[in-house]
Amino acid sequence: MGVSDFNLEGEQKKNIAHFASIVNLALADEIISEGEDKLLRRVAKRFHILEDKYKEILENSNNYPIKGLHSYDERIEHLYDLAKMIYADDEVSSKEVGILRKICTGLGFPIDNVEKVADEAIHLVLNDNDLEDFTKAIKQVNRF
Repeated sequence: MGVSDFNLEGEQKKNIAHFASIVNLALADEIISEGEDKLLRRVAKRFHILEDKYKEILENSNNYPIKGLHSYDERIEHLYDLAKMIYADDEVSSKEVGILRKICTGLGFPIDNVEKVADEAIHLVLNDNDLEDFTKAIKQVNRF
């Protein structure tokens, strides 16, 4: 973590931690494909992550632990981004699925339902569901 990290606002810290989780998924097979790079750059732009920070996160993505999210919808939106990354290279590996399940736990999904939530998230992305449909389906799978 660089000195500049101490000056970041809370929301930006959460965005960077989320981006690092996405990077971890992209690096599951130790290679960032063209599709993964394209998605990473799009997410970095959405989160206002500059090129230097982008490179730092790529090199040290494990240095950014998941930050607690405030709302259930926010957690689902993060899950959506993560599931999209899994399929950005047109393949879903068992290692990526395992990492997604761990991240789901970190996002606050119940441990006894993480497998079901992660599998449904992947299925929804594979079927090209938008965020609205994704959110509705995840809420059906993960009822309180």
